[in-house]
Amino acid sequence: MEAGIPNVLIVDDEPDILELLELALTRMGLDVTQASGLAEAKARLGERRYAMCLTDMRMADGTGLDVVCHIAASNLDLPVAVITAHGNTENAVAALKAGAFDYLSKPVSLEQLRTLVNSALRLPVCAAQTNKSLSSLLGEAPAMQQARDLIGRVARSQAPVHISGESGSGKEMAARLIVEQGARCGQPFVAVNCGAIPENLMESEFFGYRKGAFTGADRDRDGFFQAANQGTLLLDEVAELPLAMQVKLLRAIQEKRVRRVGATEEEAVDVRILSATHRDLAECVRDGSFRQDLYYRLNVIALRMPALREMHEDIPQIAQQLLTRIGGAAGAKFSPAALKVLAAYDFPGNVRELENVIERALALCIEGRIQPDDLQLKPMAGEQQVAVTGGKYPLTDYLDRVEREAILEALHQTHFNRTAAAKILGVTFRALRYRMDRLSITDKDKQ
Repeated sequence: MEAGIPNVLIVDDEPDILELLELALTRMGLDVTQASGLAEAKARLGERRYAMCLTDMRMADGTGLDVVCHIAASNLDLPVAVITAHGNTENAVAALKAGAFDYLSKPVSLEQLRTLVNSALRLPVCAAQTNKSLSSLLGEAPAMQQARDLIGRVARSQAPVHISGESGSGKEMAARLIVEQGARCGQPFVAVNCGAIPENLMESEFFGYRKGAFTGADRDRDGFFQAANQGTLLLDEVAELPLAMQVKLLRAIQEKRVRRVGATEEEAVDVRILSATHRDLAECVRDGSFRQDLYYRLNVIALRMPALREMHEDIPQIAQQLLTRIGGAAGAKFSPAALKVLAAYDFPGNVRELENVIERALALCIEGRIQPDDLQLKPMAGEQQVAVTGGKYPLTDYLDRVEREAILEALHQTHFNRTAAAKILGVTFRALRYRMDRLSITDKDKQ
């Protein structure tokens, strides 16, 4: 291999296919190493470093999935793509779940092959040049640490990612971070709110249309897929798509081709699909409002953004960082009492609500000192409401009572061994200590 020329490992047990792939890749200016099956691929992977690997799925001595798993188990920093039989989406999904960078369907299109290889070879450079750090997702709670870790890993793949979480929990920010740290960081990012498009316009909005396709179509127009070509399409609130559109979307994702309204031929598109919703998409499948086959195509990798109330111990730190970001040079500060109020609030609107609360407090505070009254997070007038509703409102008080009972039960089971109790509750020792302080649980409660 000449210095500076990327080397690609191709794996297939059919000599003719190997020759065709090598010819196509060599014409792209790449150096190519062949392996005639799984065993030889493992041997080649142990001999040198490669820029990427391209493997067939079905071989005499193993599968492409075996190659993917071997690369992952060997901790090789190597994007691997799998060639699957036409229409075999199960194998493609399995490969993506196992860590494959992307897949191609037979018969392999040279255009799609070039696009895939170029994306894979851009990956290390693009990731190194990203300007936005995962630290923009604030919080040290285990759930947020897991989310940051998964974002970093899925950014190096082209697998569809479904991002779930409550409104305001940072789903679009997570999607943007996936893009900014991946191979498509310099390409278009198109975010679509699926619930905001009238049903009769959906097909033309997603796939575009030809001039004269309908009244008012006075020119050709690109749809979301064409606008996101070579880049990423985020389907926000994807659960709102009507069933008829779900069928068309599924085909576009599987075939990587779309047909404009009024056109007779399809056109190839290269788009990575991310999706998001605040609803339980699996429940939508069960109640019949969302297609199961589309669910499996979108939910190849599941990323959950935690609610702010799951990170109560982080709220003061998050609030301080947001205040610095929002307040800029103003130099405003929280009083200790204000931080205590923030930490005790459940934030049903999550980080978006916290940002709004801070912006309002900045406008109301005196001399840059934010006090509890500036936050305007007064609890609902409690006793009368509790009597009327059977004790479940105000919601904060009710949840505090439930949380206190659960913590005390775990503590009594472990004879007030806090480390053991934290393990039972599935939280960190630090989180348990914070919750005990907030709920005034002390050794006196042993009785």
